[in-house]
Amino acid sequence: MFILNNTDSTPLYQQLFLQIQEKILSGKLPAHTKLPSIRTLAEELSTSRNTIEGAFQELYAEGYLYSKSRSGYFVSDIELEPATATATTVSCPKQDLHPKLAERYRFDFHPARLDPDVFPATHWRRCLIDTVRTEAGSFSEYSEPQGEWGLRCNIQFYLEHSRGVHCSPDQIIISSGLQQNLEIVAQLIRDNHSSIAVENPGYHLPQDVFRNLGFRINPIDIGSSGLNPDTLKSSESTVVYITPSHQMPLGYVMPVADRLKFISWADTGEKFIIEDDYDSELRYIGRPISSLQGLNPQGNIIYLGSFSKVFSPALRLCYMVLPARLADTYKKKFRNYLSPVPLLTQRAMISFMEQGHWEQHLRRVRIFYKKKHDLMIRAIEQCFGNKAKVIGQGAGLHIVLELADRIKDESEFISRAKQRECRLLSFSDFYADGKKEHNKLLIGFGGIPIEEIPSGIDLLSCLLE
Repeated sequence: MFILNNTDSTPLYQQLFLQIQEKILSGKLPAHTKLPSIRTLAEELSTSRNTIEGAFQELYAEGYLYSKSRSGYFVSDIELEPATATATTVSCPKQDLHPKLAERYRFDFHPARLDPDVFPATHWRRCLIDTVRTEAGSFSEYSEPQGEWGLRCNIQFYLEHSRGVHCSPDQIIISSGLQQNLEIVAQLIRDNHSSIAVENPGYHLPQDVFRNLGFRINPIDIGSSGLNPDTLKSSESTVVYITPSHQMPLGYVMPVADRLKFISWADTGEKFIIEDDYDSELRYIGRPISSLQGLNPQGNIIYLGSFSKVFSPALRLCYMVLPARLADTYKKKFRNYLSPVPLLTQRAMISFMEQGHWEQHLRRVRIFYKKKHDLMIRAIEQCFGNKAKVIGQGAGLHIVLELADRIKDESEFISRAKQRECRLLSFSDFYADGKKEHNKLLIGFGGIPIEEIPSGIDLLSCLLE
């Protein structure tokens, strides 16, 4: 009756939603038809109950279905126009502004992809619907400039108890992503700072943002402990961007001795540390690494966090914690700015967190992605043996594979992988100084279906022969 395609980038629950919607609109599912139970349909389609329930809930919310207590879901009596009953959905040519995102891969090893099946669609939908129903009157208003007070209070509580970050809600800024966070920071510090030190290799977005805003970029090589604080001291930079809890992309954890050196460096003069804690929730071995900010809450540390890595990048919901004096500067410079995050999204997230769904979701995603992580490590051991070494395992949504033999041409290898429906990012792109990498592969496991991981790793090993 219904077919779900695991290789399609469209979430499974949405595939089912669209198929049921089409059958209702075309008259193939007449009014008052009883749908199979969630359990039965999950077994028939070999998928999770959450997938089925997510599709049913969305159909119910949009009026295609109604429910009876202890009886299940039924097709609503929808008055269809004659043309609607005989025609399916009108399709229009779709233009994708980002063609690379429109491409389909069987093995998508992009390090920032999430698994659609782990998104808490049912709980999130209920929070959205409840927010619209109970707070409709507030949607004629603008959000608070720094973001909703209730959301900042919930974030403050979460950060203090899970990341050791100490701050007040007044220091928290709600933003639409890392890019906006960095643009705000750049405007706050540009009067007294002209260069920024970055990890090399490191995440390329901060390099682009600060370079485009007129800052000089000072790449500092990464060692096995992350960015070397002694090398930073000898540089001209008075601002540094680092990922100390899980270095991007190599995955190193900065030891506490080096963290204390960074704090001492920032306390000497007008210097700032930008701490990006982008995926701290996803740690699979040992206890979570405490934040750098928590070691010196009164210091010159700008803490960046996000809902994108463990919840959804599509919501464009991020935050940052400013040092107290920068928070005062922010209020002066940005007092007439409006929050870029929709009020509905913020209010729904308040409800989501206050009902305990956020902590529940975090526990679930850790278990879910740990299974993928462990399976990928086992697959690498089986397929590569002593031909490669894993770097950065135990956290996040990616690992780095250091090969025993060099790759002659990285771009040519990535092109060959693409021809086999395998997506890889260039490791060389993470170097701010233009260095070319010949023996490292960046392999993400978040978005690839778990059953495809062994085949994907086997394909990579074959391509390298």
